[in-house]
Amino acid sequence: MEGCRELDLARNSVAGRLIGLLALLLLSLPVLSQTASNSSEDVAVAEQLAREEKWEDLLRRFPASPAATPEIDFYRGIALAHLGQFEQAKLVLTQGFARAPRDKRFPIELAGVAYQQKQFAAAKSDLRRALELDPGDAYVNNFLASIFFLEGNLEAALKYWNRLGTPRLADLSFDPQPRAKPVLLDRAFQFSLGEEWTVADYLKTRARIENLGVFTRQRFDLGARPDGSFDLTFRAFERRGWGTGALEGALSLLRELPYQGVTPEFYNLGGSALNWVSLVRWDAQKRRLASEVSVPLGDDPSWRFRLYFDGRNENWDISRVVLTPAAPAAGVNVERAEAGAEIRSVINGRWGWTSGIVYSYRRYRNLSGIPPEAARFFEDGSEAHYQASLEHALWRLPERRVTLDTSVTAQFGTHFATSLGAFSRLAGSLRWQWLPRARGDDDEIESLLRGGRTFGRVSFDELAMLGFERDNDLWLRGHAGTRDGKKGNAPLGTNYLLWNLDYVRKIYRGGFLTIRAGPFLDCGRITEPSKVFGSPEWLCDTGFQFRLRVLSSFEFILGYGRDLRAGHNAFITTVAR
Repeated sequence: MEGCRELDLARNSVAGRLIGLLALLLLSLPVLSQTASNSSEDVAVAEQLAREEKWEDLLRRFPASPAATPEIDFYRGIALAHLGQFEQAKLVLTQGFARAPRDKRFPIELAGVAYQQKQFAAAKSDLRRALELDPGDAYVNNFLASIFFLEGNLEAALKYWNRLGTPRLADLSFDPQPRAKPVLLDRAFQFSLGEEWTVADYLKTRARIENLGVFTRQRFDLGARPDGSFDLTFRAFERRGWGTGALEGALSLLRELPYQGVTPEFYNLGGSALNWVSLVRWDAQKRRLASEVSVPLGDDPSWRFRLYFDGRNENWDISRVVLTPAAPAAGVNVERAEAGAEIRSVINGRWGWTSGIVYSYRRYRNLSGIPPEAARFFEDGSEAHYQASLEHALWRLPERRVTLDTSVTAQFGTHFATSLGAFSRLAGSLRWQWLPRARGDDDEIESLLRGGRTFGRVSFDELAMLGFERDNDLWLRGHAGTRDGKKGNAPLGTNYLLWNLDYVRKIYRGGFLTIRAGPFLDCGRITEPSKVFGSPEWLCDTGFQFRLRVLSSFEFILGYGRDLRAGHNAFITTVAR
């Protein structure tokens, strides 16, 4: 009985507390109602003052207060921004956004303040936060696209404009007017007047123009019309004859002169985008004659036909690359002639393919010192193969100016020498590029991963090389590919993996010369099944390079590389398009 009495008392205590809380709530309802009414009236007054642009009156009526509602913070922030007090406006708007994180008006107004201060990066960040709250907001998408356009990032601008069904093109013009055939230009530009110009259209147009091989320093400009449509203007330098002018043509012709060579080149012959480029080198250790002609098929810039010839007479010192106890003779002479034909197709801005056939013949001299294990690589004879490649823009993030491209190449062929026979090759690449700055190319970071594998036996002249040499594109820049002018100083093989990482920064830009410089890191390994050639371990090089671009035509590359494993040094110098 005593226990029941205690339980009743406890129940009565709890019930009393509940009744007290309920009474307190009922008594406070008029106060809460009055507070809500006052808040609603304050917002209406603030909205009216903002509509009338009475910014000073608004700030006097609603001074700074930690008890202010998000709505009042919003209107105070607008008033401060209109009065030019941008830093204070950002503080008030940020405070309001913290209290109302689902209200997109705050990041929109913060973006407007940042834009007024020319802080485009902050403005874009705020606009992206607003889009997270409402991806379909037309004002935000147009605002963001406009900033990207002002920064020269047309791809990113189109991405956000396309969400609104814009821009719609009314006219196309050229500045200056190209000499290329009008039919080529008409087919190069992917758009229809009055229709929306999409990111896909832009990328396909750019790919077609690049496939013509006659335009440099391309730029697409959009000009708004009063009716909301846009005019598209294409601006670029057009190579014709020797180049874009007599001076550039002469410099281009003589750019290989330090390496005992000249490069006769003629572009856009007859306005048909027919290009003829050649190389004549009289270096006693590395004689070379190469020439190629390419032209669009059927006046269609999506298709290009290429016919080429490459003849070489080279002296090799392979005593450092043959992995046998007996060092071979240092004076192997290699004669090689190659001819090929290929067709390249641009499917769209993301896909492209190439298909072609190649015939080659080689002859070797001075083989008396070749060890028996390596003899099979040095058989005279001819070879024919078919090759095809596929290119794909794997990933693009235009807002961050990041691209990831990949390519795959396959070859199938046969040697007519008795001990070699059929063979096949498979190679691939993955290229990542980032331009960290919002506009221009003052900084650039590039990572390139490449690998290749050969099935079957191949001749010596078809071995891959990991090292720096002007006729080689698999650069390991702490390993010089030549010694005393002769090739054979860098590791050779059939199967390889190579990674190149480059950072370059523009340090000078004038009307005639642009200089970029930065460090690099190369890592790779190359092997060969018979173990006559190859590298027994991974190799890593690092160094620094300068890139000197002359006009818009070609680039001198000067640098220093160091082999991190062996401690050897290498000085690199070459010229490239």
